[in-house]
Amino acid sequence: MNFKRLLITTILAASQVAMVLPASAEESGQGNQPEVHMTDQGTESGASNQEGPKQEITGETQAGESANDPDADVNGEHEGEGVTEETQQGTEENGEVVLPPEVPTNIDENSTSNSGQLVLMVNSNKMYQNGKEYLAGHPMEVKDGVSYISIRAIVERAGFHLSFDNTTKETIITRGTDELRFQLDTTSYKVNGVVQTMRGKSYSANDNFMVPLTAITKALNITYSYDAVGKKVIVDVSTLPEASFTIGNKEIIAGETQVQYLTNATSPIGLAIVNEEWTGRQEMFETPGDYTVSYRVQDSSGQWSKPFTLTIRVNKPHTPPVANFTTDKDTYKMGELITYADLSTDEVSITERRWENKQWAYFTPGPVTIRLRVVNPFGLESTVEKTITITDETLYTQDDFNKLFIPIGEKYSFDGSQVPSLESIKYSHTSEPVTLIRSNSPENVYQEGIVYREKAAGNTRFMIHHINATGSPMKMYVIATNNNEASARLVQSNLGFAGPSQFATAAGKMSVQRYFESMQTRSKYKETLFAPGESKIIFDELSERPLKPSEVISLFADVSSDQTLDYTVIIINQDKDPFAALPYLSVLAPDIHNRGTYMEANRNIEYTDLIGDKTSRFLLGDNVSDPFLLGYDGPTGEYRMNAGNFGVLYKIKLQRVAPNTLITFNPRGGIYSGVIMVNGSIVNVPDGAPLNAPSETAVLFRVGQQEQSVELVFTAAPGSFLSVNLLFEQMPEKKN
Repeated sequence: MNFKRLLITTILAASQVAMVLPASAEESGQGNQPEVHMTDQGTESGASNQEGPKQEITGETQAGESANDPDADVNGEHEGEGVTEETQQGTEENGEVVLPPEVPTNIDENSTSNSGQLVLMVNSNKMYQNGKEYLAGHPMEVKDGVSYISIRAIVERAGFHLSFDNTTKETIITRGTDELRFQLDTTSYKVNGVVQTMRGKSYSANDNFMVPLTAITKALNITYSYDAVGKKVIVDVSTLPEASFTIGNKEIIAGETQVQYLTNATSPIGLAIVNEEWTGRQEMFETPGDYTVSYRVQDSSGQWSKPFTLTIRVNKPHTPPVANFTTDKDTYKMGELITYADLSTDEVSITERRWENKQWAYFTPGPVTIRLRVVNPFGLESTVEKTITITDETLYTQDDFNKLFIPIGEKYSFDGSQVPSLESIKYSHTSEPVTLIRSNSPENVYQEGIVYREKAAGNTRFMIHHINATGSPMKMYVIATNNNEASARLVQSNLGFAGPSQFATAAGKMSVQRYFESMQTRSKYKETLFAPGESKIIFDELSERPLKPSEVISLFADVSSDQTLDYTVIIINQDKDPFAALPYLSVLAPDIHNRGTYMEANRNIEYTDLIGDKTSRFLLGDNVSDPFLLGYDGPTGEYRMNAGNFGVLYKIKLQRVAPNTLITFNPRGGIYSGVIMVNGSIVNVPDGAPLNAPSETAVLFRVGQQEQSVELVFTAAPGSFLSVNLLFEQMPEKKN
């Protein structure tokens, strides 16, 4: 019987030597071999020849049975050699095993309770899994404090895939989407294409490719521990699938919401998910409350994942808001101010209010019906109306009422044809050394390219305003390059960005508003250092999102540099790398809009005479009272004039403004929508729909009963039209 068993073992051993991945391919990297898929169920290969069936080694093989592992000692007499006292627990330091103090373990190599554990006997070729003994081709061994394992040994037991790249001479381990590549006699390996370092060098021992154990465990996030008493390493090689799910609904309403279950199920060894099981799942929950839902999946090998559980909050149905408002009276004279109190309520909030026929005063006698419609975040709404009576008695004319009561930032209509005949205030200005880089042409960009290029040092302002007319999603970038031999420092102080938007006027207004807000809060302060020859993207907001076709972006930014920097503004396809694309881009030709580089881009105006005691105007952006900046086109060097002085920052200080003066903002060139700072406060010009020139004006400020100074900060909003007037006039007396 012993002779028979020995003969069978010899035959199977010879078969194993012939059929395993040969050393010339796996260790030495010679010859082509088909990819081998290792699982706990055996070896799967694309080769036409396959290994014979393997039988478990239990240490109790009976007479007449075939030994299932041709390399095994059927008598179970291989003993592991002793290990040093230092090898105590599997922790990692610098990517390798550190030999720590003794840690007890309850793991029994003959236990079948945990299929996810592989027990490796140190200085032995014995391994245990599911209570069964397996023999590695070469013992696990420690060299210079580093524990080495045969690649094939762990691959066979962990269910990984093993293959060989004959071109690069690399042995490849794959698990799901993870890939590890090893070469002989190196201290580095690749993890998903990234080169990483091993503390020990890989080597071949008796045709077994040996690598540090932690090179595999660290790369694949596999946990392990060391049993100092049993002289063994316990590796977690669980191959259970993993399941999870999320809820796609922002909110679940009892009896209303169809629940969206968004599942995610994977196998760490790439097996197909063939089955799923839910506990507590309902497509619609009929009553409010908290519900526990669990989800698990099964892979093609029959293994089930651990259940993944979520608690789902189901809310009661929402109720509509309650629209309600009052007026301070029920009967008013013509031209009498009406005070409204919005008393609408909702269980969460009101997101939209729409008034119908609401005015600050009425100038025709009779009944007036006013409506208010309110909407909550869930789209539910309600409407309320109230009727008041306007008598035939006049308190104020409409013009007087507007001057006295229209709120700051709102507009009113008037006879704008009379404005050019008003006295124009003569003023002078001083300038500050700020370089303006205006990138606004071609405003409609039809192809990839460089829209502007310039060099600048010191204080610099960028104004960028472009529309994507290419028909494809694009991105815009500003690239700064330090072509100096010394390092450079760039300080960003203020920035306002808006878009991408379908509306040029709205984007222009918002960019100026955010620019002024950054002046108030200093929230956009940023420092960037450049090494010699280094290029970096600045103004990240500009390139954060792609521009869809017909969308516009608008940006204002103030920076300062201690060296001359090269600035390039580009537009490219959203999928391209800006640094890789830049050398191949050409400068785009301008259109009718303006681009250029202009010096002295800050204008300080200080007016010391009394203003507002009589009707007058202060004209900006007209090229007479306020001359346009002269400059040049950065890419071509051609002469340019900054029509409208877009990008110029005006700081206007009126030292003496007469008591009872109304200051309003009246555009002259076309529609206007922007903002202006008045005594440090940002005022819309106007709230709501844009101003129409020349017959509308927006209220900026009202002076009280005493003379005072007023400071204004203004820059023209892209997408709007210049010139503009600041109007000063006396308000009528108030009546009781």
